[in-house]
Amino acid sequence: MTSLYDFTAETIEGQPAPLADHRGKVVLIVNTASQCGFTRQYAGLEALHRKYAGRGFVVLGFPCNQFGAQEPGDDAEIKSFCSLTYDVDFPLMRKIDVNGPKAHPLYAWLKSRKKGLLGTEGIKWNFTKFLIDREGRVAGRFAPTVEPKALEGAIERLL
Repeated sequence: MTSLYDFTAETIEGQPAPLADHRGKVVLIVNTASQCGFTRQYAGLEALHRKYAGRGFVVLGFPCNQFGAQEPGDDAEIKSFCSLTYDVDFPLMRKIDVNGPKAHPLYAWLKSRKKGLLGTEGIKWNFTKFLIDREGRVAGRFAPTVEPKALEGAIERLL
């Protein structure tokens, strides 16, 4: 059976990031964008990361420009924006596609494991969230409108 640990991403600095490095942790994966109405959720994601990191939790941000071209910058611009505007310390990955023929394999797997509204697989917008349990399985999928703070109960149950 495939798990989170079977995938590799690239950090926003371009380094390989085997997701197996997060084995045994609860992971929240989010497709992000810097010019979206939900961009303020970076603050809530960082708050979750800081609150639970010591208990084996990590947020992984995957910038994506597929929704309203709301992530037009390059990786350096994205990293700078997140750091300067929201003091983001959680790991950010290279900008990827989450839908379509060029979708990152991780997202193809996430979408197949937890369907969206009415059983659809496609990501509908920025800041869709996937919660992964300590065994690398998808435990939940949350819409962009779900604020990070609202995930605390689900995170606590997995920790």
